[in-house]
Parts: sequence; structure tokens; C-alpha cells
Amino acid sequence: MTDLLARAEALFAELDAMDFDERVKTLNALRVALHQHSPFAGEPVDCVQWVKSETVTGNDYNPNTVAPPEMRLLERSILADGYTQPVVAFPDRGEGGQRYVVVDGFHRTRVARECRDVRERIHGYLPITAVKTDRRDIRDRMAATIRHNRARGVHGVLPMTDIVVSLIRAGWNDSEIARELGMDADEVLRFKQVSGLPDLFKNHKYSRSWQ
Repeated sequence: MTDLLARAEALFAELDAMDFDERVKTLNALRVALHQHSPFAGEPVDCVQWVKSETVTGNDYNPNTVAPPEMRLLERSILADGYTQPVVAFPDRGEGGQRYVVVDGFHRTRVARECRDVRERIHGYLPITAVKTDRRDIRDRMAATIRHNRARGVHGVLPMTDIVVSLIRAGWNDSEIARELGMDADEVLRFKQVSGLPDLFKNHKYSRSWQ
């Protein structure tokens, strides 16, 4: 191991001689290469990369909202402690090049853009970790966002209703929604009821107690 580290030090000297953006790009490539040989390669957090914040965009289905006091606390936390959690994102290569859609961490993204001190400190970059590449379907990405939110105990009833409706119309049944979003059958039923859309109940089996 000592010999391997000594050889690596020679490479680090080359890194130090690069300009900032090129150094970040090279470090990202090295992290990906290390990740591929890591015994924890199956865990997204094993590979955190720094990307330009303008390449990271929010999603249009996140039901998580943060009140102004909590938003100020998050900003204060990042100012004082730095980024201790990366933004979880889905890689999406389009016509404009590589981009990332936020799965979890939209408000951490906002701090990087809206707080000048943070923005300058991290040079306009953001730490991101990518969701597993086999989770590319929009339904999987929506479910991943909800799981992150519910694990922290934050989600809105009306936006969650929209999510449930979208998943049902995308072909998921009640059992799949319950499993993927960490709900029980009664929760799924309540969100369907809140929607007020009768077509969501066309395949629902009613018990005699409903008569």
C-alpha cells in the first residue's frame, strides 16, 4: 500500500499544476475510476462528483417544501459546516451536454446558487451523487424522491396526491405504489380519495362495510 500511495503522490503533483476547472474534471474522472474498483461500487454515495451548478436542474414533481426559517437554517448549516450531504441527481445527457435532474437536495442546490458566500466558496459547483443507472424510468425517479422525503418526515398531502395519481396513470397498481413509496394500503387509498377522481377507483374492490 505504501508503494501505491507513493506513486499516487506523483500524480497529485500533476493535479496541483492544473487550472481549477481542469483539476475538477480530472478528479471527477479519477473518482469514477476508483468507484469502479471499489468494494462499495453498488452504493451511489461511494462516488461524489463536483459539477457546475448550472447543469443541475430541479424536477417538476417534488412535493417537499421548506419554510423560510428552515431554509435559513439550511443556509447557515452549509455556511458553517460545509456540504456534508451531496445532491442526489439523475444524469440526463441531452442536446446541450451532460445535465443532472435533482432527485433529492433541491434546497441544497438553491443555497449554492442564492447564497453568495457559499457560491464563491465552492466556485459555482455542486457535489452530486448519481442514482443507480438502472433507475432511469420517470416513475422510479419520482418514487426515489418521495422515499427521500418521507424518510425525513417531510411531504405535502396535495403534491403527494398528484404523485399517486401520476403513478396510477403510468400503470402502477396500489401494491406497487405502497411498496415503492413506503406506504400502507390505507394511505394509498386516502390519497386516491383526496384526488376526487372516480376513474382511480375503477379497479378497486369494495368491502361490504362500504355499503
